[in-house]
Amino acid sequence: MPSRFRRVFSSSVGTKLLMGLTGVALFVYMLLHLAGNALIFAGPEFFNEYSHKLISNPLIIPIEIGLLAVFLIHIYKAVTIWLANKAARPVSYHKKELAGGTSRKSVASSTMIASGLFLLVFVIIHVKQFKFGSWYLVSDSTVRDLYRTELEVFQNPFWVIVYVVATLLVGLHLRHGIASAFQSLGLDHPVYTRRLTAAGIVFALLIGVGLAVIPVLVYFRF
Repeated sequence: MPSRFRRVFSSSVGTKLLMGLTGVALFVYMLLHLAGNALIFAGPEFFNEYSHKLISNPLIIPIEIGLLAVFLIHIYKAVTIWLANKAARPVSYHKKELAGGTSRKSVASSTMIASGLFLLVFVIIHVKQFKFGSWYLVSDSTVRDLYRTELEVFQNPFWVIVYVVATLLVGLHLRHGIASAFQSLGLDHPVYTRRLTAAGIVFALLIGVGLAVIPVLVYFRF
């Protein structure tokens, strides 16, 4: 069974299916992550209570392991698709694009690998700073003061700039990735594809700009 499973998901159809499923899962996570991060503006008590309930949930560890697996599978499959396409693409195709031939490429689609690898590095930094970074406790309690940690990070203009650039790249990545994920799941239609592309742009702006605004507002408001 494991070998059969491997063969199925190593095929071109299986690879696209995995890319679609992991892409949708990561998109949903980013929406939830944006909503959770925005709670910083509800004040320290509310934000710390929310974060405490989140990290003290017994399901958090299996969820984090599952999320890590989804993230790594998405990266691995994206790189394998990119390498396969690069090896299969004829030189004449590239010349046609340069000569003004029809191309469906956009900045978002042509930078997916570069932005994805940059975001991989950023995620490692982000987890180090907030999950394993400065650990403060709310007075007379065992609740972590994550509010203080976030303010500490975003009072540094260097990290504000890094987070703004990275989160805008998240938006750029999602600009192509959302519609592409649904198309990989077979939802490709002359009408629906255009709507998915439009929805992808809207959600990409919401997530990318929304996440970028948070460190800027924290820096100037606190």
